[in-house]
Amino acid sequence: MIRVLVVDDQPLMQRALSIFVDGADDMVVVGVAADGRMATKQARALLPDIVLMDMQLPVLDGVEATRQLVAEQPASRVIAVTTFSTEQYLLPALRAGASGFILKHAEPEELLQAIRAVHQGAGAISPQVTHDLIAAVRDAPDRSPARELEEDERLTERELDVVSELARGSSNAEIAGTLFLAEATVKSHLSRVMEKWHVRDRVQVLVRAAEVGLVKIGG
Repeated sequence: MIRVLVVDDQPLMQRALSIFVDGADDMVVVGVAADGRMATKQARALLPDIVLMDMQLPVLDGVEATRQLVAEQPASRVIAVTTFSTEQYLLPALRAGASGFILKHAEPEELLQAIRAVHQGAGAISPQVTHDLIAAVRDAPDRSPARELEEDERLTERELDVVSELARGSSNAEIAGTLFLAEATVKSHLSRVMEKWHVRDRVQVLVRAAEVGLVKIGG
């Protein structure tokens, strides 16, 4: 069972998220919290696999709570869940260590799929939010100029192809189809990229790729 901690300061939303999660056969809500400080305390006590973290929280906001939680509980993975502008919260949440970003108006099944994906180490971010992510990294006022990758960070041509397709919001299966590769080969390429860049999921691959200028917004 995937152990989930639900963090939201709105009782109705907290309850709705809990119902969705508990309704799945492979998940269970192990706790709830209404502010960021309580979220970090609950995470230490309950050791959840996944934390559904609202971004606008009292006492300690969701971004800072995510940063603290990821540092203290590396086995617990955070999915940012918010109704607010991705421009305001997306990049800060992911830079703080969130492994996914889901909007509250998403269908319940999308939320459950995101939980499963992040639990498996894949990360979860929708194509629309992926587009916003690349734009946010590109336009961030505090963004340093794209830097040269160190020799051990550089990607092969095929690894770069995979990352470029990832930045278009493609799934592993879609990347495999586009590049005429086996899906297992795509996963292997992504694993090597994560190892080179010392990141733990595909969402953080996107953040790093955009920061160093390897992917740009399309269109």
